[in-house]
Amino acid sequence: MRQSNLYIVLYAAALTVVCGGLLALASEGLKEKQQANIELEQKKNILSTVMELPKGANIEELYAKKVKSFVVDSKGKTIEGAQAKDVVVLAEYKKPADQRMLPVYEFRNESNPEKIDFVVLPVFGFGLWDNIWGFVALQEDLNTIQGVSYQHKGETPGLGARIDSKEIQDRYKGKSIYDNDNLVSVVMMKGEGVDYSSDKHKVDGMSGATLTAKGVNNMLSQYLSLYENYLKNIKATNAVDL
Repeated sequence: MRQSNLYIVLYAAALTVVCGGLLALASEGLKEKQQANIELEQKKNILSTVMELPKGANIEELYAKKVKSFVVDSKGKTIEGAQAKDVVVLAEYKKPADQRMLPVYEFRNESNPEKIDFVVLPVFGFGLWDNIWGFVALQEDLNTIQGVSYQHKGETPGLGARIDSKEIQDRYKGKSIYDNDNLVSVVMMKGEGVDYSSDKHKVDGMSGATLTAKGVNNMLSQYLSLYENYLKNIKATNAVDL
């Protein structure tokens, strides 16, 4: 039976409302689970900067056992009442640098909780096409990089997108962010195929991804400088020789 145009329009409108409502309900119903998955992935990334995670590892248990988190400001002072898990680094990135809340993840020694084995610091920036972010883990000297974990939203596959690969991230292991007392960060060089193993502040570049590498360099330099007062405070408290 042939239907009128009005009937078709009303039917399509009703179907759109019903389907839209169902999708909205599904989205709202899954919101808590989605947030839990995001937090679990973040914990996994934090842990992976300092240790090899065995297959099937209980991430929640490992994280709860090893990590103490809190939030500091750009002066290195703890922000009372703020929780690291609630800080959205993207939102903080849009604020003036001296107004950002800066999450800190400390790995405390299991036999001596007063001793810090590693410090993991979030970093955030802009690559060639979109946001890039990650974590940098420092050893107890607060100078040597234990590991990094980089992610990206839209860098070029096979080029800048390689920042999330183990091959690229392993290049940062053992590098130093300080030259004596000066914070100099670690720089990814232009081009690829050069051995920088003897240089504590340089890593080999990514061929064809100069602008993404520049974004990574800016991200590291900016965020390490934001955390510098926190690092100095630990140095003063624990007599760490940078």
